[in-house]
This record gives sequence, structure tokens and C-alpha cells, in this order.
Amino acid sequence: MEQFFPVNICGMETQLPILDIGGGIKIAFFNLHGAQKLTEHCAKNLAERIKGADVILTAESKGLQLAHCVARNLGHEYYAVARKSKKLYMQDGIESEVKSITTAGNQHLYLSAHDVELIKGKKVAIVDDVISTGGSLLGLESLVQKAGGIIASKAFVLAEGDAAKRDDVIYLATIPLL
Repeated sequence: MEQFFPVNICGMETQLPILDIGGGIKIAFFNLHGAQKLTEHCAKNLAERIKGADVILTAESKGLQLAHCVARNLGHEYYAVARKSKKLYMQDGIESEVKSITTAGNQHLYLSAHDVELIKGKKVAIVDDVISTGGSLLGLESLVQKAGGIIASKAFVLAEGDAAKRDDVIYLATIPLL
């Protein structure tokens, strides 16, 4: 029998399935893929909180549609995407290493030369779906620094567990580690 965790995100109620990720830890799994109404709602609310950013940066894949909608709400023509594998067009880009709670082992994030130029000298808002341990955020912050950008804000739909105690991030709602 599947269990769910209810969460209210700025007035919109949703039910998150509870998933066991091993090690005695369960999470309320948040997934914007295919959820158009929820994505638009979250993007509108995040965009209001990060006005003044010149560029949005996210990591694939769960942050993609969110970043797209946030950038559109802010009137940005482009946004930057950190990829989890190095594509052919990214050979002259930059990379950083990350450790995420939802992924086994270390990963790398790659930024294309085009996105490096987009970020260079600009105020960057890092946007993603959930912050938990902050491992993915550290990788994104490293990319902004390597690209010569300025971190203006770090914005998430949900703060999970102790991430809700951080004073350096913006979030719309909280969820516990279970």
C-alpha cells in the first residue's frame, strides 16, 4: 500500500509518494515532470522571490521545466543547464563534482561554453526542485564561480529536512526526511 505525504506549496495542495531510498531513510518524493499546473504555480512563486537575477541556472533533469518557467516569468531569453553527462557540444565547457542524497556515488555536472558565457559577470539565481543535503547546490555554486558569475540567490520549491534551517536559501515549503 503506497503512502503519501501532504504538502501545501503556496496555497496548492499536493500529495507526495513516500519512497525508501535505503539506509533507513524515506523521502517524500517531489516530481514536477509532466505536472504542468504545479510547475507553473511553483515557477510563478519562485520568480517573485528572485527578481533581479540576470540568469537562471539549474541541473538536469528535474529542475529543467521549473527553470524554463521561472526564466519565462522573469522575461529571460535563455537559462543555463548543468548536465549530468558531457555531451559533444560541451567539450570546451567546465565541470564540477557533486554528491546528492538521491543518487548513489559521486556525479559530475557539466556546463557548456555557451552557458559559461551566459553566466560570466552576471547575477545568477540557482533554481531547483528540492534542497536536502545541499550536495547538488555545492556543485552548481562551483560552476557559477568557475564561470565568473555572481550568486544572487538559491531558490527551491521544497527544503527537505535540515535544509529548512538554512538562511542562505529561498524555498516555498518544507518536507521532512522520514
